[in-house]
This record gives sequence, C-alpha cells and structure tokens, in this order.
Amino acid sequence: MQRREFLSHSLTALAGLSIATNSEAQDLENAAPRDWSGNTPLRYPDPDLIALDQRFQRYIPFNTPIQRHHIGTFWAEGPAWNGVGRYLVWSDIPNNVQLRWIEDDDRVTVFREPAGNSNGNTFDYQGRQLSCEHGNRRVVRYEYDGSVTV
Repeated sequence: MQRREFLSHSLTALAGLSIATNSEAQDLENAAPRDWSGNTPLRYPDPDLIALDQRFQRYIPFNTPIQRHHIGTFWAEGPAWNGVGRYLVWSDIPNNVQLRWIEDDDRVTVFREPAGNSNGNTFDYQGRQLSCEHGNRRVVRYEYDGSVTV
C-alpha cells in the first residue's frame, strides 16, 4: 500500500466515523425528555446509559435504570458509599455542603456544612470519611469524635 492510498483510506474511515458519531448525538438530542415521575414503565437496557467508546459497552448494566434521588444540587461531585451506614455522600462544591442519601428511607439530608468546598470523598477501612477540601487546600479525615485530622 502506498502512502497516498493509506491516507485516502484513513480519511475515508475517519469521515465515516464522524458521520456515525454525529447521527448518534442527534438521536440523543431529539429524544423525548426523561419522565422521572415513576409512572412510566422501565425499559431495559436503559436508553440513557450510553458508551461513547464501544470498548466500554460491555460495562453498561443490562437491568439497572438511572434513578434520580435529589434535585437542587448546583454541582454534584465526589460520591462515596458508606457500606456500614448504607448511605451515599456527595459534595455540592459551590454551595459548600455535603449531602447524604440514606438508603433505608430514600431521604436526602445535609451531612456537613460548611464542607470546605470538598470535591473528593471516600471512607477508610475504619469507616472514617476522608475529603479533599478545595477551599482549605487540604485532605482531611473526620474522626468518630468529630475532630478533624489533616
């Protein structure tokens, strides 16, 4: 294969890929808005779970829909699951608050305010929360007694 022939085939393949990607994006833009009321039947697989790269298609769960648990977060980031307490913590950075979704009663509460504009959360093996505080430029661990270790 000559260089010009190789370039010609490569450009043709890229053009085809671009057209396919654009048509998929237009399909998503023209789709009906999602009904979050819970009154419509669920479809499996969830049409809103998409893989932009086909190599990740196999990681999309077949029988799990997207569920909305909270409305009103300006910028949600840093989700962390606490397996002992059965709750999910995440940060709303601009509002300087951490929120918690409790699995038992499907309730969202304020977990920590102020939260140091935290944007990364996790729990260690002892169940203590660790957070990356953007506002204070530090990584902290919240101890059981309420104290903070930097």
